Amino acid sequence: MRVHDVRELSDDQLREELTKAYREYQNLRFRMTTNQLPDTNQPKIVKKSIARLRTVMKERGLDI
Repeated sequence: MRVHDVRELSDDQLREELTKAYREYQNLRFRMTTNQLPDTNQPKIVKKSIARLRTVMKERGLDI
């Protein structure tokens, strides 16, 4: 998800997307440790997405 897409989301949607991203990241980490992850770049991409979401939330002054 790009930054301009993230900035267009409402506050509730930001929280929802952040929750989804955390769950996805956790799932990817489990799959990576059990060697079931074909694309090892995926956790890095999700982690950057989480950082983007948190940055926009901090800019808006929302609790994280």
